[in-house]
Amino acid sequence: MKISKLLNRFCFVLVVSLFLFQTAFAEEKVENIWRTIETKEIKNKNNKKDNDSNDEKIIQGVKTKLTDENIVINNNIDKSQELLAGLFDPSDNELKLNMWSNSNGKEIKSLLNKINSKDLSNLSEKIMDIVLLTNSYLPKNDITSEEFQNFTIEYLIKKKDYDLIKKFIIKNPNILSKEKLIRLIADHHLSNSEIEKSCDVFNNIDLVSDEYLTYFKIYCLISQNKKEQAQLLFDLKSEMEMMDEFFTKKFQVLMGYEENNFIVSDKNILYFHLSHKTDENFIYLPQVDSPEFIWKYFSTSNLLKNLNSFELEDITQIKFVEKATSEEIFNDKELLNLYKKFQFDIDQLLNAKKAYKLLPGYEGRALLYQRLLLTEDIDNKLSLSLKLKNSFDNESLSKAFDEELSYILKKIDEREIPLNYSTFYSENKEFKKNKKPKIKFNNKILHQSKILNYFLNKTSLQKTEKIVNDYLKKIKKDKKYSFSSKDILMLESLKSDGIKISEENAELYDYKSRISPEVKSMIENEETGLVLLKIVEIIGEAEIENLDTDSLFHIVEIMTELKVINLRNQILLKILPLKV
Repeated sequence: MKISKLLNRFCFVLVVSLFLFQTAFAEEKVENIWRTIETKEIKNKNNKKDNDSNDEKIIQGVKTKLTDENIVINNNIDKSQELLAGLFDPSDNELKLNMWSNSNGKEIKSLLNKINSKDLSNLSEKIMDIVLLTNSYLPKNDITSEEFQNFTIEYLIKKKDYDLIKKFIIKNPNILSKEKLIRLIADHHLSNSEIEKSCDVFNNIDLVSDEYLTYFKIYCLISQNKKEQAQLLFDLKSEMEMMDEFFTKKFQVLMGYEENNFIVSDKNILYFHLSHKTDENFIYLPQVDSPEFIWKYFSTSNLLKNLNSFELEDITQIKFVEKATSEEIFNDKELLNLYKKFQFDIDQLLNAKKAYKLLPGYEGRALLYQRLLLTEDIDNKLSLSLKLKNSFDNESLSKAFDEELSYILKKIDEREIPLNYSTFYSENKEFKKNKKPKIKFNNKILHQSKILNYFLNKTSLQKTEKIVNDYLKKIKKDKKYSFSSKDILMLESLKSDGIKISEENAELYDYKSRISPEVKSMIENEETGLVLLKIVEIIGEAEIENLDTDSLFHIVEIMTELKVINLRNQILLKILPLKV
């Protein structure tokens, strides 16, 4: 009876294996061909009903056991009509399906390569989200859908917006290289000990070919109490290729076939988690150079021991605490309390600014911090704070001191800050991002007046036109008023939207277009995607508030010409109003 069951199981596994192999072979054989199937030709032929013959049938979608004779091919198909994968409908952001169609692929690739080398600002990222994640047709020349999709995949990986990535996978299940994104999400959630979220990503895909993801899926099936399915998938994988020895041993424990074992691997987050999961007395001490996923996992799994047990004589432990604090695993107060335990003589404390250079980094920081606590002199406090920050920064430990530094600086009156420390003070005073500031109108200044309600969609075009001309009439009488660049920027944006300025007010200021002939030509040629990339290149790593006037004019004017008004208005509302 037992032999019969084993035989039946073996036969079942063999049959399923053969079916999957046949399916994979058929899909691989036709995958590239089906990309060139002319959809129009299929629709036309499908409308012709031939009752006398069943030999020629139009096949919709890829089927297993498909032979070459069944495939309708048109080698002259226009590949530019292939839709790029995305998340947004073009109309969501006032764009069109042909936003890339008229652009040269070499220019697109060149710009994307330049942009990818930068750490983009918030606005640059927002525009890139729109540019790369909007459904559109492929450019006609010198770039393939695979190349464009790879830029999108790499952008998403670098951005690490896991909710956005998950939406992208769900909406585009056939995207190339999707397994890179799946692994990114699965690893992220597992490193944060969110096993259910980590496994949830596999609910959006049927089969995985990647070895690591296959092991991950097997583990997820076990954690979801689907052991029979896990065993079947394990058996299928075993039949096709050699299984990893570490995973095999952990699989035996997870399935209950063997007792707990104590093998540890930090090769990846899955193996590290399995090491912990299968060892009730798991012991592992992270090193200073341990991968980030280990630090996160230790923090979220409560595996780190209390700081009170750390010995000052153990250099490794002190460096460990500094690293963990910078990774936001420990609170910075815990590290600073540890610094207070160091013993220094009076000469070292009096000459801390020089003495710290003769000590190991961690001990030097402890000396600077203790000296900082003892001083009341503002210049001395700022000098010590700057040296302490530089010491943290030099060893890539910036986050270990950011919050405390902000607390120290906020206790100093800004009016008492010496000029040579003004930049240091302003850049480090705020640790946490402020809430979104509210707009306060200042009716004495044109670009801060209630005219801004138009960009907030609170007043109609007709009503705004009257308000604008009334303001300009008052300004004309006020001989002291001088038009600023922001006043002109706002007025030109309003004019482009259809607001008419009366003849008597039209000559109050001069304006000259800043759009180059090259960009003008691209706009006329409807190369919207490429033009938006050029805007991202201009903004780059800078926040919009810090851009010079010429750049702001250039960006706003281009967006106006492109008719991407919502995005333009978001920029105007960042740079024009008075915020409180």
